[in-house]
Amino acid sequence: MNEPPPSNTHVLLSEYEKAIAPTDRFEDSEITPILLGLFGEVGSVMSTSKKLHREKAAFTGFQRDVEEELGDTLWYVAALCRRLNVKLSDIFAQVLNGDGYAVSIAANTDPTHPVAQVMNTKDIAPLDTILLRLGEQAASLLSLDITADRAKDEVLDFVRVYIEAVQAAGVSFSAVLNGNMAKACGRFIAPDAVDLPDFDAGFPAEEQLPRQFEIEISQRGDGRSYLRWHGVFIGDPLSDNIADEDGYRFHDVFHFANTAILHWSPTFRALIKHKRKSNKHVDEAQDSGRAIVIDEGLSAYIFSYAKSVNFFEDQKTVSFDLLKAVRNFVRGYEVEACPLHLWEYAILQGYEVFREVRKNNGGIIVGNRDDRTLQYKKAGK
Repeated sequence: MNEPPPSNTHVLLSEYEKAIAPTDRFEDSEITPILLGLFGEVGSVMSTSKKLHREKAAFTGFQRDVEEELGDTLWYVAALCRRLNVKLSDIFAQVLNGDGYAVSIAANTDPTHPVAQVMNTKDIAPLDTILLRLGEQAASLLSLDITADRAKDEVLDFVRVYIEAVQAAGVSFSAVLNGNMAKACGRFIAPDAVDLPDFDAGFPAEEQLPRQFEIEISQRGDGRSYLRWHGVFIGDPLSDNIADEDGYRFHDVFHFANTAILHWSPTFRALIKHKRKSNKHVDEAQDSGRAIVIDEGLSAYIFSYAKSVNFFEDQKTVSFDLLKAVRNFVRGYEVEACPLHLWEYAILQGYEVFREVRKNNGGIIVGNRDDRTLQYKKAGK
């Protein structure tokens, strides 16, 4: 998988178009979902602005959220352009060649493109005013007929207001594009193994998560689950800790899935005493109390959702909303570097094994970090 450049660098719209095209899973003939998605994302941008009014300085995530929503909006604009057989970059070029823009010449950071034009809207209105206009433009697109002569003009009208919205929001358009590329590609494109992070690289073997492991989970007469690794019991016996028995006593399976597939689990590190103590900063920031709470809290959060969908049985995908929540959950921790596609695989693989453990009240969990797999086998086999 080609990684997008850092968000503080320039990015060509043509590069953005090319990168996200494979993430469009709708049929070429499908226009209604694209228009509905575009309208919904514009609504999300407006909702973000509403939160800023309501919470004022308390809304510290405004810039991050509005960058994400503007990026999602542009994704649908690009999808719409593909169905109109026009290039997104051509749409922007046509808009910016019109009136109302101030043009400056700038030195570029890219040595292959040493000179760039820097453009901005001359007379910019307040953000709320522009967002209301953007909403009107999005609403008018809902009845768009892509075979009509004016279809392209309507997209041009939308993009014109969109550019004003980016400027009025005070966000980096480069960050908008790069963030959306990372998000969309990370969710829908399977990563190359060589591009995935190895959080243990450079640490001594005794501080690394095991490359292969087998953990036996058993349930005793007291209804609690017990873990055994290399014949030694690890951790504390667990019960479901809820009125209706749901199998959460076996939730360590999810930490094992994270270990095998994401190469991350502060909880498992603590259980087997493989914390990276040779680096004080890594030990404190990534392997200790707060990171363990994140690992445990994420397990409980996903489990609550999983119960409502029969623990993902017969499902081949995970809700994008759930994956976005996971990404927000781990923001600031090393595992944030793992793409959402890998998180989806870890969740589905983990729950496939969990269903077997729950059905049999135990078993042996076989993890392989080299292959990024987690498997189940019955005890005694």
